[in-house]
Amino acid sequence: MSERAWHPAGSTGLDIPYSPAAVAGNTVWISGCISVDEAGEIIADDFASQARRVYDGMRCGLEAAGCGMDDVVHVTTYLTDRADFDAFNDAFRAAFRDPFPSRATVLAELIVRELRIEATCVAVRRP
Repeated sequence: MSERAWHPAGSTGLDIPYSPAAVAGNTVWISGCISVDEAGEIIADDFASQARRVYDGMRCGLEAAGCGMDDVVHVTTYLTDRADFDAFNDAFRAAFRDPFPSRATVLAELIVRELRIEATCVAVRRP
């Protein structure tokens, strides 16, 4: 059971049973981030723009939990097209600094079929 679960500003407006973010102790879990605008509306455009929005949403959730991208220890990313892998690596490099968090990248079909990327992360807040 999490100590706190909430819907950060800008999280998806989808009516599904989940918490976009949860905290237990110093550990923060950010649920699947997808390409949405400030109102939580899905934006399915080119891959680079979707990836930027995914990591911007992740950053917003982390900041709401009192940490940032440098506190991320693991990222799981779901791609719908293997051809986007190089562009994904570019987006990952833009979102995170070296030393990079551990990661898993999975080729998958996403629930929202128009989207090409979704990512989750785990972060540890620094005392």
